[in-house]
Amino acid sequence: MILKTVICLIAGLFAGVGTGLSGLSAASVISPMLISFLGVSAYEAVGIALASDVLASAVSAYTYAKNKNIDIKNGLVMLGSVLVFTLIGSYVSKLVPNQIMGNFSIYMMLLVGIKFIVKPVLTPKEVADEKTVRTKIIQSLLCGGLIGFICGFIGAGGGMMLLLILTSVLRYELKTAIGTSVFIMTFTALTGGVSHFIIGGMPDLVILFLCILFTLLGARLSAQFANRASEVVLIRTLGAILSILGLVMIGMSFFS
Repeated sequence: MILKTVICLIAGLFAGVGTGLSGLSAASVISPMLISFLGVSAYEAVGIALASDVLASAVSAYTYAKNKNIDIKNGLVMLGSVLVFTLIGSYVSKLVPNQIMGNFSIYMMLLVGIKFIVKPVLTPKEVADEKTVRTKIIQSLLCGGLIGFICGFIGAGGGMMLLLILTSVLRYELKTAIGTSVFIMTFTALTGGVSHFIIGGMPDLVILFLCILFTLLGARLSAQFANRASEVVLIRTLGAILSILGLVMIGMSFFS
């Protein structure tokens, strides 16, 4: 019980900080840690992680919305495509070995962190407004399909890929990208989590409760900080956190 609490505390707080500060899916941290250190099956870990994502993403989205750093209209367009492919990805993930899923999340986190440090994306809000409505809709639908599959497949809520696509493809300003990301993730995580529980059954309720609680706490505090920080400080902090988390978890996986 003590080991469960400690692992869930570490995983939940770091996951929540990643969600509120950068739009990173809580599942990117929670899934590999539960798989590696508590022996939870990959499918069960993904379900717990997605469930933890729901409230953490919702409270983060609310904070970003209060600060007018969210694009709900285009986010809803992307959301429809995301939800369909989340269900498909959720089913496919049941066929994938545990270690493959855990390692994918860890290395993806490290690569995204390095990307934001080496080549940060600093885009003014006006750039996204220059695109036509038709272009935005087409890009959102196509990108949403990819993100949704990732959400269901690796339980990442689409967080890492979503942030990259919103900043690099749709050219969102960073805070708006994060706000829109966590808004979409609220619903993708809910859909993915419910489908996982329906297909695979209910997970360990103690681990589920602890992960949800600590993730929510971390997300609330970090989202408030992110909306007060400058974009330069935010993107450098984002890159550093993702890189450190990735390196630490890669190192821990070798000794687990």
